[in-house]
Amino acid sequence: MAGFTVICKTSDVPDGEVRAFSLAGTPIAIYHLDGAFYATEDRCSHGLASLSEGIIDGDVIECPLHFGAFNIRTGAAAAPPCSIAIKTYEVREQGGEILVGVT
Repeated sequence: MAGFTVICKTSDVPDGEVRAFSLAGTPIAIYHLDGAFYATEDRCSHGLASLSEGIIDGDVIECPLHFGAFNIRTGAAAAPPCSIAIKTYEVREQGGEILVGVT
């Protein structure tokens, strides 16, 4: 599939959880929420902490460093001290694998 890269198997990310992966050297967080998969950069825009080490609350990931938060679906900052959105990536499932859009 042009423009998409396999990042992991669907079974690697249990429902309600987040896992860290690397895409061409870029840290990526893959989330599994209510049967759907999402991908964001795995770095908080405020403190450069790994978001995959944070806590999921609904459709929000809370940064483990300063407890700011981001919307997992949109990347929008959802709680201070975070004010800058994080990058999101398009995700597709195919044959038991998660593919992430490479831009």
